[in-house]
Amino acid sequence: MTAAGFPTPGGASAAAERTAVVVEDDDEIRDLLEEVLTHAGFETSSAADGRSGVELVERIDPLVTTLDVSLPDIDGFEVCRRIRAVSNTIIIMLTARTDEIDTLMGLEAGADDYQTKPFRPRELRARIEAIMRRQRRGSTATPASASSPALDGLTIDVPARTVSVDDVEVHLTRSEFDLLAALAGEPGRVLTKDALVRVLWGDEYDAGTLVTSSDHRRVEVHLANLRRKIGDDPNAPRWIRTIRGVGYRFDQRA
Repeated sequence: MTAAGFPTPGGASAAAERTAVVVEDDDEIRDLLEEVLTHAGFETSSAADGRSGVELVERIDPLVTTLDVSLPDIDGFEVCRRIRAVSNTIIIMLTARTDEIDTLMGLEAGADDYQTKPFRPRELRARIEAIMRRQRRGSTATPASASSPALDGLTIDVPARTVSVDDVEVHLTRSEFDLLAALAGEPGRVLTKDALVRVLWGDEYDAGTLVTSSDHRRVEVHLANLRRKIGDDPNAPRWIRTIRGVGYRFDQRA
């Protein structure tokens, strides 16, 4: 099922880029998600099961994908892993489960965010826009020089949003890349977990939103995934050092 999106600035090409896929087996929730995304300016397609969702994402390569955890054929976490293997789409997982372990499993599978049901349409839209805003802002940021030997084999191309280690490209999620870019952009400075949460939220200023221990845990999971992918052992860090009780610091070697 496809719903035409509202016009977006920049003409047809801009509109074509605002595509979204909804993977949801509940008809009412699927219709609501389609409505929310359509009103946000997305052209939206949907799937009612995991296999169809993966195929749809692979064919369309949407900007945003909402993914239900409880699907009739494949577990949503496995669907997320399969999607992440073929697309860098923004993945927002949705579930009625409230256990923290489910949130962590979703993030570890490659999701950018995780929302519990019932969700508030305005909040869901705000979170999607925050991730997109974060990506746009990241394209103009300038972290440590990609060619600097001080990065010790780590190359970060911010405009292209690519990372390589010892000349081998590493595929990161948007959240992982944004955290790395934020840390590398201020080498030697400790960034608190609160600050890194706001990197994930896309908040350039402290708007007074309460940061919870669950938000801190999300940062920790993303950092653990990032370290694993770039081969950075937290016990003998090559780049990212944990400052216990505070946050993280990007170290450059001479």
